[in-house]
Amino acid sequence: IEDTRFARATNAFCLHRGVVSVCLDGQGGQAEPKQAAASSAAAQPVHKYNFENVSKALLAGGLAGGISRTAVAPLERLKILMQVQGNDRVYRNTWQGLLHMARTEGVKGMMKGNGANCLRIVPNSAVKFLTYEHFSREIMDYRAKFDGRGEMTPLMRLAAGAGAGIIAMSATYPLDMVRGRLTVQEGKGGQYKGIWHAASVIMREEGFRALYKGWLPSVIGVVPYVGLNFAVYETLKAMVLEYYGLKDERELSVWSRLACGAAAGTTGQTVAYPFDVARRRLQVSGWSGAAALHATANGSTAVAYTGMMDCFAKTVREEGVSALFKGLVPNYVKVVPSIAIAFVTYERVKEVLGVEFRISD
Repeated sequence: IEDTRFARATNAFCLHRGVVSVCLDGQGGQAEPKQAAASSAAAQPVHKYNFENVSKALLAGGLAGGISRTAVAPLERLKILMQVQGNDRVYRNTWQGLLHMARTEGVKGMMKGNGANCLRIVPNSAVKFLTYEHFSREIMDYRAKFDGRGEMTPLMRLAAGAGAGIIAMSATYPLDMVRGRLTVQEGKGGQYKGIWHAASVIMREEGFRALYKGWLPSVIGVVPYVGLNFAVYETLKAMVLEYYGLKDERELSVWSRLACGAAAGTTGQTVAYPFDVARRRLQVSGWSGAAALHATANGSTAVAYTGMMDCFAKTVREEGVSALFKGLVPNYVKVVPSIAIAFVTYERVKEVLGVEFRISD
């Protein structure tokens, strides 16, 4: 038997095996032929991972990531600059920081790092969403074999989301490292001229391993961040569907999806934020381009860290615990439209393209 899928229709459960369907009632007994036929008609269609569906899902995930990040690029850059800076704060708050960037570097400067971010986030989002759906389907199939339900709990959604996030992040981390350097680089005469130039200079001067600086806190932070994003979003959608008596998630309004996505993004970002600060600081650790924002006591070189724990210890000792949440306000401002647009765009594009499987499946 090549394909096994469970779908619920009213109070009957249908086990699809190729073209053969065996329908069981809620008590585990065999349903009547008439009821079985009705159940099969009402059940969700069998979803298959063919080339067309996979390509459409990848396209939807890529568009969702690219569009959402481009929309909030100035806030994203401001957040990173605030995370990296030391006690001598150049960027004091969201409004002042945006004005300072616009005044000193212009609109183009406010978008620094967005090209590398889009180049990274398109495959990252595509792999993350598709991998999550694969993990979810495998978990549901596994559970269905034992209890006949095949439903995912919030904890299972968290595990699937975290696993998908780690795989996607690791696959594209060098681009995130390069994006971090380009974002922090201030002025027009910076060391790096572009994405590929930055990558080649980093490997030549610091070695290939430098492209993975900050990877460990990124992996640890993925668990609460990506995991909670998916878990909270899917759970909230299920609650809204139940509250309004809706049968299909496609009946949800755009505003309902936006609200669920915003709540999910804010929750994940807040819990994982200190790890994000550590990641950004490790990415520019000892790099001369960051000296203007965070230099050593003599002011000649940028602060350097030996690892994640050293970064946490030095940051708290020199700047206080609150430094672990630098840039959180602009992050809140950007996360609402960013995460919400990403989720809504992803699912809407899939509906337009006719993708046969969705996150909630």
